[in-house]
Amino acid sequence: MATVTADEFRTALARFRREARPGVVHTGRYRLGYRAWGSGPPVVFVHGMADVGRSFVMVMAGLADRFTTIEYDLPNGLTDGSALGGYTHRGYVTDLTALLDHLGFRRAAVVGSSFGSTIALAALATSPGRFSHGVLQGGFARRPLLRWQHRLAQLARFWPGYQGDWPAIHAFVMARVEAHLKANVPPEVWRFFLANHGRTPFRAAALRTLTIGATDLRPVLSGLRVPLLQLGGDRDPLVPKQYELEVTAGVPGAKRVEFAECGHYPQYTHPGPMARAIAALLGERLRASDIQDPAPPD
Repeated sequence: MATVTADEFRTALARFRREARPGVVHTGRYRLGYRAWGSGPPVVFVHGMADVGRSFVMVMAGLADRFTTIEYDLPNGLTDGSALGGYTHRGYVTDLTALLDHLGFRRAAVVGSSFGSTIALAALATSPGRFSHGVLQGGFARRPLLRWQHRLAQLARFWPGYQGDWPAIHAFVMARVEAHLKANVPPEVWRFFLANHGRTPFRAAALRTLTIGATDLRPVLSGLRVPLLQLGGDRDPLVPKQYELEVTAGVPGAKRVEFAECGHYPQYTHPGPMARAIAALLGERLRASDIQDPAPPD
């Protein structure tokens, strides 16, 4: 079951709106909007295919007293000056390092969610000196597309607007895909999830999906030497566990924590356990009661 209450969500979001420091980086590919919250060693969050950076608000709230947490939005092709048709996976990685350069961080921990996990993995491989730790949530080195998924993404490249432009249809589809999430979070958190998911343009989601299908990072796994933690849900409907386990097996010393009663988005359903698992990886001293929620590493 979920581990967040409505009061915890409201408190975290209010703190974020009050305390987080906004900024913009012109990466040469797009205007990258970000927010930095807290102080201490930096931890940068990379969101998934159909989400936005603020999806990590509740996780960041659990870390901001000890770390500088940074969230940012991937290029959307509508409001940020990006030309998504010419974007490559390498471009997403270069944007991440440009953000760190702008903020003056020589080294940071990186947390990548789903599609963002491939950006994190590639960054760890190409710029190992820039990253102290890696965390993959619902992560994979490859995620082959089914034929119908590839065809749908090809068509969606030409659809105008945002996924949330048809709220009733959007809510119905996501309630089917993420039924476990909807059933296990307060209504405010579910609406927050829909709002975040709905801010993704159809074209951006389609092009990111095609990028996922064309990406295979298995060849770089054995060369990674950064401490790596994978976080997964036992009821993830979007990333089969076999693809997560390829990373665990391929990266020397990698660990995996699986959250019980959890789908693809623990940042909404299990933000406390997710924050504590990240803090534990980064060397924080935690009480035994603080780390009892996650299942033991595989």
